[in-house]
Amino acid sequence: MLAVFLREPLAGSFCPLEPSTTFDHPAAWPVERLLAQCEVTRKRGSGPGGQHRNKVETAVVVEHTPSGIRGEASERRSQEENRKVALFRLRLKLAVDWPLEETTGPLEQTSPLWTSRTRGGKISVNSEHPDFPALLAEAFCWLRQSDWDAAGTAPQLGCSTSQLVKFLKQYPPAFARLNVERASLGHSPLK
Repeated sequence: MLAVFLREPLAGSFCPLEPSTTFDHPAAWPVERLLAQCEVTRKRGSGPGGQHRNKVETAVVVEHTPSGIRGEASERRSQEENRKVALFRLRLKLAVDWPLEETTGPLEQTSPLWTSRTRGGKISVNSEHPDFPALLAEAFCWLRQSDWDAAGTAPQLGCSTSQLVKFLKQYPPAFARLNVERASLGHSPLK
């Protein structure tokens, strides 16, 4: 299970979407824009946790209504903390499961966010960081453009192939999706 870094970006802080960037993906949207397309429901948590968990609606489900993709959290005692975790999980799922053809046009250059996270051929971000879903979504868009060829995509992203694969392995569903897409095109799976 992913532990989630619960800090949200401060108002006015760097946002992955800047006007000069053509990359437009729900996993990279500011919280307000994403929540405008979501339905948030609260429910009682199930499982161990005592009276507080079973009597108070602290579990949160955030569903992106256009796609039906959902993020859920119930392991925290606070509804607000569960909302943040559910939103982070929704962003991760959107990064991997969003229909790639709905992402804005072909990418010609990496976003300022991606550029800020690559140095010397390495990608520097932890899977628990709030930027991780946006970076994952961008990597997927680049991979799609190159027919899921990691070796061909890595130089465009300013990193090595092994760094790109290591980055994708931080979120196992992303790495699994990469191999499914590669198999559908007759490419061998990455290990």
